[in-house]
Parts: sequence; structure tokens; C-alpha cells
Amino acid sequence: MSDEPIDQDGPADPQAEPAAAPEPRGLELAPEPPPSPEMVESLRRERDELRDQVLRRRAEFENYKKRVERERQQLGQEAVADLLKALVPTLDHLDLAVGAEGPEGTLREGLGLIRRGLLGTLEGRGLTVDDPLGQPFDPERHQAVSHEESALPEGRVVRVLARGFAWRERLLRPALVVVSRGSGLAGGDSGTTTAVN
Repeated sequence: MSDEPIDQDGPADPQAEPAAAPEPRGLELAPEPPPSPEMVESLRRERDELRDQVLRRRAEFENYKKRVERERQQLGQEAVADLLKALVPTLDHLDLAVGAEGPEGTLREGLGLIRRGLLGTLEGRGLTVDDPLGQPFDPERHQAVSHEESALPEGRVVRVLARGFAWRERLLRPALVVVSRGSGLAGGDSGTTTAVN
């Protein structure tokens, strides 16, 4: 007996081509009927409504951008106006000091009061003053203009030529300082100054 499967029509022929599947009949697609004029008109109305919505949204967005820009500019102008308004009394005091007659000590005292008032106004709006005398030199906040031998340890600020200013953690101007070289360096005279590039 053979191991080949036996078909009812006889043994399978490996060389024979497979039979083609019969073509289905009656499944041909009929052409779509043209849309009715009512349907075309409905689709046009819907398209026009969507176009109008998109145009309105675009116009609203443009108006929003313009409004935000106007508000931003107005806030900046109000901040400047607020600061200037706070400084006006200082100008009045300076005018009085310039026109004042009297001893030099009185004028100096008046200018000191004006200075304190101005500084108080600026500090009230977030200005901080950095006077680093005796502190370690910090290249992030200080600008060294020279080195000088001193009794202070090396790297300390010996003199402040101009104080530094910051506003809300933002450095406006670094402090201009002279930095200590320490003391006892060979070949150097006490008090000599060397410019730093």
C-alpha cells in the first residue's frame, strides 16, 4: 500500500497546475448615482459655514495677539511711569540743595538725605547694592581693576572703587574692586598697584 493520499479522482499529480478559482458572478459594482441638487447645496452650505468659522477663529486669534502686545507695552510703560513718579521728589530736593545758601556742612548733610531717599526708592523697587569690602573676590559679581599687597588674605577685596548693583538677582553692574595679593611677596613694595586686563 502506498503512503500517497488518494483523491477520489485519482492520485495527486505534483506537476499539475492548480485549478483556477471560479470567477464570482453578479458582484459587479454599479456606478454611484450622481448626488442630488439638495445634497450638493447642503454640502456647500456646510463648507461655507466651516470656512466662516475658520476665518472668525483666525481673526479672534489675531485680535488676541494684538491685545496681549498692547497690554505688555502698557504694563512696561506703567512700570517706568511709576519709577519716574517716585524719583520726582528727589529732583525737587536736588533743586533745593543747588539753590541753598549756607555752610558747606549743611549742604553736605542735605545731599546725604537726598542720596538716602533716592536709594530707599530704588531699593523699594528691588535694587540691591553690593559693597564687597573685605569679602572674597567673586568674578561673577565683581570686576577686578588691579591687585594690591595688603594685610588681608589673598583674594579679598581691599578697596571698592564703585559699588555693584543688581535688580531681582539680575546683575546691572559689577562692583569695581582692588583685590589683595596678600603680603610679603618678594620684590614688591607695599602699596604697589598692578592693572589687571
